[in-house]
Amino acid sequence: MRDFICTTYRGEEDMAGAKRMRRRPGLGLGFGTIVACLGLVLTACQPGPEPSPTPSTPSATSTPVPDASVHFTAQGDISLGNGARKVLDVIAGLKPQLNLALGDLSYKAGKEQEFCDMVTGKLGTELPYQLLTGNHESDGRDGQIEKFARCLPNKLPGLEGDYGKQWRVDVPEQNPVVRFIMVSPGIKFPDGPLDYSPGSDRWRWTESAIDEAKALRIPWTVVGMHVPCLSIGNYDCLAGREFTNMLIEKKVDLVLSGHDHVYQRTYQLGVGAQCPRLEPAAFSQGCLADVDDTLEQGAGTVFVTVGVGGVGFYNIHNDDPEVDYFAAAAGKNQNPAFGTLDVTATPSELAARFVPAEGYNFTDSFMLQRK
Repeated sequence: MRDFICTTYRGEEDMAGAKRMRRRPGLGLGFGTIVACLGLVLTACQPGPEPSPTPSTPSATSTPVPDASVHFTAQGDISLGNGARKVLDVIAGLKPQLNLALGDLSYKAGKEQEFCDMVTGKLGTELPYQLLTGNHESDGRDGQIEKFARCLPNKLPGLEGDYGKQWRVDVPEQNPVVRFIMVSPGIKFPDGPLDYSPGSDRWRWTESAIDEAKALRIPWTVVGMHVPCLSIGNYDCLAGREFTNMLIEKKVDLVLSGHDHVYQRTYQLGVGAQCPRLEPAAFSQGCLADVDDTLEQGAGTVFVTVGVGGVGFYNIHNDDPEVDYFAAAAGKNQNPAFGTLDVTATPSELAARFVPAEGYNFTDSFMLQRK
């Protein structure tokens, strides 16, 4: 059963002293508390986050409408600068149904509202601009994810979890085409990093969300996380080797990340007899499931880093031992481009392309097709 978040007023307090409180439906309220829910005069009552990290057990399969589609954009590492504004202009022109902001938002402390105003000024207030924390706002040094989430709240019905940190949602809510699963491995919070080690609660939550999507026959599963594992930019495997291999073993279709200020896309990677597990900082030919741009679902996973939302660029390291896993890359020393990933998913295919901001020329595209 979901919690509900209600605005409550105590008899001895005036309206300026209102407090937000969590209540279970059907439970009594404390003495002296006046609660007005469901459209009564003093309240705003809306679904709150799920208290449990464990997804529910599926009871039926999903049957998407044949001509249904989900159009979304995704990018991270944004800032308040001109590059970010150019990328927002691109998103506005693409007119997606939703945008995934993959973390590292304002890059300045105390600028949460300014960032939100920049976004809504470019994209309006109705577009679901869905947030996932990066390391710059997870620990408060360059803003606080909780404050960003207040001014850019969830707008997707049916979302479960802790919005901004770990959440999942099916789009559309009925007969979904895509399940989005957003997680935060490798990110430090004030109380330390979240535990995504094998067998942990967050590991099991992620596994269950993936397995349920497959049991429900939702056509596409997309995982987002701020930090990548494979990269030919500046960073090593911050997301964790075991967690990354689990995503490949579960045959997640697409994994999105930011953090490295580059654009990079892998070939479709898979594990099996020729590649028992993928090892970071190394290359194995057997882990390449498919190396062209038209891919068959179920053979493996495509990893895309879109850390070019506006803040700056890192170099591409073509001498990195992982370089042969990558189909396309752009960075400071190689086709630099701010921009966004633009994805359209239907029940039969998922088509993705990189769309550069004004003044940049780099492009990339690939397609996944269902069997």
